[in-house]
Amino acid sequence: MERIKTDILVIGAGSGGLSVAAGASQMGADVVLLEGHKMGGDCLNFGCVPSKALIASAKAAYGQAHASQYGVADVTPQVDYAAAKDHVHDVIAQIAPVDSQERFEGFGVRVIREYGRFISPTEVQAGDHIITARRVVIATGSRPFVPPIPGLDEVPYETNETIFDLRERPDHLLIVGGGPIGLEMAQAHIRLGSKVTVIEGAKALGKDDPELAAIVLDSLRAEGVEIAEDAQAEQITGKAGAIRIETADGRTFTGTHLLMAVGRKSNTEKLDLDKAGIKTTKTGIKVDDRLRTTNRKVYAIGDVAGGLQFTHVAGYHAGVIIRSMLFGLPSKAKTSHIPWATYTDPELAQIGLTEAEAKKKHGPAMDVARFEYHHNDRAIAERKTKGLIKVMVLKGRPVGASIVGHQAGELINLWALAIANNLKMSQISAMVAPYPTIGEINKRAAGAYFTPRLFDNPKVKRVVRFIQRWIP
Repeated sequence: MERIKTDILVIGAGSGGLSVAAGASQMGADVVLLEGHKMGGDCLNFGCVPSKALIASAKAAYGQAHASQYGVADVTPQVDYAAAKDHVHDVIAQIAPVDSQERFEGFGVRVIREYGRFISPTEVQAGDHIITARRVVIATGSRPFVPPIPGLDEVPYETNETIFDLRERPDHLLIVGGGPIGLEMAQAHIRLGSKVTVIEGAKALGKDDPELAAIVLDSLRAEGVEIAEDAQAEQITGKAGAIRIETADGRTFTGTHLLMAVGRKSNTEKLDLDKAGIKTTKTGIKVDDRLRTTNRKVYAIGDVAGGLQFTHVAGYHAGVIIRSMLFGLPSKAKTSHIPWATYTDPELAQIGLTEAEAKKKHGPAMDVARFEYHHNDRAIAERKTKGLIKVMVLKGRPVGASIVGHQAGELINLWALAIANNLKMSQISAMVAPYPTIGEINKRAAGAYFTPRLFDNPKVKRVVRFIQRWIP
């Protein structure tokens, strides 16, 4: 048994853990990194990267079948599902070296390919190693949550950890869960030639602005995706190629394949947290606003911390704790400036408060600026006019933005910048955007906030008329 002493021990080589390891080691700290599975974690291997690659294949197929609006003949795409999966794995392979063991060893990180578990408040065992560190960072991420639906354990099913290895196209894919993962995979598969049924126990995209979510759901239904809401799965039966789902209200759905996409569960079971005095909650490890656990020498970041479960949040958390661990600076995590996006077509993006949340919190003091995609010239040129933006504004500053439409995930970046830096709407309005771009939508939303204050204001008109009389 080898005993190791280090400055920082990182458990988990996903987005957050790798960010901590790279940053800390390059700034002079002694770092040990533990990973018992794949370098790069869920995002690279089973999540963000493969899903966006499959969505790209589906987009190409859809484009061939809907080209006539651009003066190009529609054709029936010849989809090779296995080749699309080859594309997915090629994308993973191209990105993998950035997250590789060799690269991090080049930074001076000692990488041990074993799972870690606490054996005391100050010690972690990983294989034949016992590690003592000044600070420990738990970055073990999350995995698909599979609910205990009667019969499910006797039926073959996919999760995001297995579906990207599926080589034969499903004839009819049943998806339990109408959140971002479920709907992204639904649209990808309908475009690649499968029939798709989404079964959601409550409301699909229920965490997003309902007006904007409805635009996405209408688009998916128009493409042929069946979306059943308020359909709580109560019984699952069948076998490979013939699966049946019964819901609490008596509806039944049948298909050839099943994807479970009902949420995520934090990876804490292998850590023996009780031996370190670390408490958990229903969603993950209990942390304070500095991301410290109930063991003050141990931090938890990313999905395992039980908050927003996005790759970019894990990276943000890494920056927060690096400032604290390496420099002793007060550094707290917040969520008001964290954006997220769902990569359906049209895309759906959000940051800060939704319209309903803002009205509930701020009442009549809150304004909503709106701008529709169909007024944007680039959107018209590209036939991408479905969508709108809402910006929630309090005393001249944005406190939230909701966008549905072409490149919504790109457009939200500006509002992330604005909210993170407490910018004013006047500063957004002062931006000059190149014409014609989709990005003009952001500037026009800012303009929509000022329109009633300038053009519909009798005082402004009186001042202008007065000045015009006296200026020579």
